[in-house]
Amino acid sequence: MNLKLIDSIAHIIKSLTLEEKMLLEKKIKTEVHENVSVKSSEVLPSSENNNNLEKWTNKLQKWSERHTQNIPMLSDYDVSRTGIYEED
Repeated sequence: MNLKLIDSIAHIIKSLTLEEKMLLEKKIKTEVHENVSVKSSEVLPSSENNNNLEKWTNKLQKWSERHTQNIPMLSDYDVSRTGIYEED
């Protein structure tokens, strides 16, 4: 956390006139509202996106089921960095 920056901002805010403080408050509320709106739309997918995601998931599942299921599992060493990259 940048305490000097916070102190500087607090000092600037204290020096504002009442009118400037009101404008600042309005600006902050607008910025917060815009950020929340954007985040909500990103987090809450539309029904169209849900349908596309479901279709993609079904296709992926069908694709994976077409492949051989009896392949031996790799050991922890085989998938480790040391197992993949031989160091001299």
